[in-house]
Amino acid sequence: MGGMDHGMNGFQPRNMELARDFWYIIAAIMGFLAACRVVNLYASQTRLRRCASNSAEFPTRPSNRFLELWATLTAVAREASYPQLHISIRGLSWMTPPPLGRIIVLLIYWAIIISMMTDGAVIKDAFFWERIGYRNAWVTTMQIPLMYLLASKCNVLGWIAGTSHERLNWLHRWVARTVFVTATVHGWHFWTEWVLADFVEYQLKMMPMIKYGLAAWGVLLWSLVSSFAPLRWMSYEFFVLQHIATAVVFLWLVYEHVPVAAQYNVWFAIAAICSDRVCRTVLLVWQNVKFRPEKGCKGGQKIGHQAQVRAVGDSVTVVTIKDVHFKWRAGQHLYLWIPTVGPLEAHPYTIACAHQLPETCICNSIQLILRKHKGFSRRIHDLAAKAQAAGKKETRTVFVSGPYGVPPRWDIYETIVLISASTGASFTLPILESVLHTEKTNCTKRIDFLLTARQGEEIDFYVKRLHELIERAKSVGIELLVHIAVTSNASPPTSSHDSKLQTIDSGPAEASAVDVNGDVIEKATGGSAVDIERSAASTPQKRLSNASVDSHVHYASVRPDVAAFIRAPVEASGGETSVVVCGGPSLVSRVRNCVASLSDERAVHKGTGAQGIQLHVEEYSF
Repeated sequence: MGGMDHGMNGFQPRNMELARDFWYIIAAIMGFLAACRVVNLYASQTRLRRCASNSAEFPTRPSNRFLELWATLTAVAREASYPQLHISIRGLSWMTPPPLGRIIVLLIYWAIIISMMTDGAVIKDAFFWERIGYRNAWVTTMQIPLMYLLASKCNVLGWIAGTSHERLNWLHRWVARTVFVTATVHGWHFWTEWVLADFVEYQLKMMPMIKYGLAAWGVLLWSLVSSFAPLRWMSYEFFVLQHIATAVVFLWLVYEHVPVAAQYNVWFAIAAICSDRVCRTVLLVWQNVKFRPEKGCKGGQKIGHQAQVRAVGDSVTVVTIKDVHFKWRAGQHLYLWIPTVGPLEAHPYTIACAHQLPETCICNSIQLILRKHKGFSRRIHDLAAKAQAAGKKETRTVFVSGPYGVPPRWDIYETIVLISASTGASFTLPILESVLHTEKTNCTKRIDFLLTARQGEEIDFYVKRLHELIERAKSVGIELLVHIAVTSNASPPTSSHDSKLQTIDSGPAEASAVDVNGDVIEKATGGSAVDIERSAASTPQKRLSNASVDSHVHYASVRPDVAAFIRAPVEASGGETSVVVCGGPSLVSRVRNCVASLSDERAVHKGTGAQGIQLHVEEYSF
């Protein structure tokens, strides 16, 4: 025991210094991200001022040397961060690695951690095992507050960096996995020393803290294994509940295990949890308790909100929430809690409208689009379908929390390309609405909108609104082109408008759809028709085509060529383009690679005159 006392006292100053250095590094990174946010804000305001004054033909281009340099650095960072390898093997797609940008971030993080694990600790002497054991104990505990901060919905790190909790959750998972590795190294070195000295049983009897440490390691292992996608998919509701419980138990076990000098890390993590819960509770009360409901507002109530639930087809549910008295931005989401359907379940859904819905009531009403899977979404769809079959309207009292998310400004780009699959349009359609209905300065001149689905009934809800937005685009002078692909249904979505689409038959192995201007808008080869989410080639079904008065909507029944769809507006744009995609992993990775390849090919902001391509990704993967 004398050796261990010497080790703890002798090693502790250096270990504590490294733990402080870790948080100095985190603070420096946050300062850098905050500075980047300020520069981007300056660039955005410069664009908007130039748009308002009509002082430049292309106001979204850099206006001075500093912004030119910043645009070049941004383009280089984008090209390095966008690419992603997608594993398309059935049953293994969940093992798809993160995008290259995230991999680079992880490599930098791991380099810092590994250097702290080994710096001055790998010395072959009598204290070799203890020195590495203590060092990794501190490296483990110093990361625990970061792990809990990244899991918070009211996230101070995200607030500083200008991002939101769901876009930091991937880092939370990888930090947790890193913590597991360093904890394993810590425990293995001590255990090996005890085995070599043959006093394992003596140590366990004399130091009860060891048992708490082993228990904490076991809880961490369970959290790691249970967070793998296949296990989460089995019962996501159960995963969330047990994950919260294990997070609390883990902190208690770590508190009992670590020495007093290291317990501040546990209190730091507890502070992160408590501040997050207080913030979320305040939001929940403020948004769901109204002491004086709006008079004359149909559906207004003091506690919660009245929501009308409507089933659309066999897989989609539309939830209209009435009397919502908070504002939101296109691209934000909220958490929906329906006690009568899921007493302990609150699920995130994108707000599917950008502004107050017409003809609902005098107060704000918002809509959420739920795709039926298992559990909560299946139960709510079945309730709505049963009520509709009986000729009734299904209404429930719901509670909402949010809105969450920090979407970028959409009106600072000359061209916007919106790509979505099925209910991913709940994210892209509000963006389109917000740009077309903005009353402020708007730099956008052209919007290309692509919507794909397996069945037409999945997107009927969106198609009607798209036709309304086409008329709106004409009135505000923005060119809007809409492409709709229904990949396993021979009939287009229900709509009062047809598509103006000419068909060129090039044989059974290949077909291309050409619009009235002669531009190829999609291409497919192979066997039978496939969904947008699949990468395997196949033979298209018969195309949907009929001439009408509307030349801005194009229907097709084959998988579109995403690369060609993105290239056309980018090459036609004189300023910066924003590409927004919301869909499954296959579609997202394809768009990522297309944007990175196109940016590199055109040598964006590298002296060729080609302007930037910004990519915003929202990925759903139940």
